[in-house]
Amino acid sequence: MNASRSDRSNRKTPMLRIAVPNKGSLSETAAEMLAEAGYAGRRDTKTLHLIDADNDVEFFFLRPRDIATYVASGALDVGITGRDLLRDVRQQDAREIEALGFARSTFRFAGPPGRYTSIEQLEGVRVASAYPGLVDDFLRERGVTAVLVPLDGAVESAVRLGVADVIADVVETGTTLRQAGLEIFGPVIIESEAVLISRPGDVEGTDTLLRRLRGVMVARQYVLIDYDLPAELVEQATAIAPGRESPTISPLHEAGWVAVRVMIPRRGMNQIMDSLYALGARAILVTAIHAARL
Repeated sequence: MNASRSDRSNRKTPMLRIAVPNKGSLSETAAEMLAEAGYAGRRDTKTLHLIDADNDVEFFFLRPRDIATYVASGALDVGITGRDLLRDVRQQDAREIEALGFARSTFRFAGPPGRYTSIEQLEGVRVASAYPGLVDDFLRERGVTAVLVPLDGAVESAVRLGVADVIADVVETGTTLRQAGLEIFGPVIIESEAVLISRPGDVEGTDTLLRRLRGVMVARQYVLIDYDLPAELVEQATAIAPGRESPTISPLHEAGWVAVRVMIPRRGMNQIMDSLYALGARAILVTAIHAARL
């Protein structure tokens, strides 16, 4: 560790210090995303600190809930955590700079069926949640003061066990809540996902990290499609697959035919291929995108 500090002190530009979740639902996908962006990954899950000298960054593997605190304090430059965790720990000096498109979740209130229909009814009511700061801020912004009951897991059992009157928790299909005898009510508390956060001020090196992560998101969401087509059908084909930007069109040796290349969403690509084939396109090929800079 002392050697790494010495190396860093001799650099003209300090390494970018990045906080990464060390466990939990965020950890694996965050590590995969960074690897796809060209960064070094840890080989041992017990590793808490990793220097990637080739990319001029340092990684610190921390509890997801602690990441916003370290970043807000300026001890670390940027970090990957959940928007829900960022809001829950109330670290105003840590700012969200990019949504990363994974670990999406929705937070809602739930209580005994028919008992609660609006958040105004939660005044003075016991509300259990693993995110008490987030829930308290949401209610107070709407003029409601509830009694927050902090819990860490198995929140849906709180009402049945008499610890709380209402819960605020992640909702996917609602099946788990119904099985616990609860009914969703009121507005969405927050739509959360993994986000990149930054400490206050300009952080040198963040632009490169952002470009790389955005390139990974593009590569995951889009594919390249190539096809041959009679030239007179280009306008109709472009209406089917306009692409992220306009298609690249090149003349073929055979008169009256062109080759078309365009980026299309990965989701729905087979329907697009079917429509292009029905129009008259042939030699339709789809290629995965491994990296991008747009």
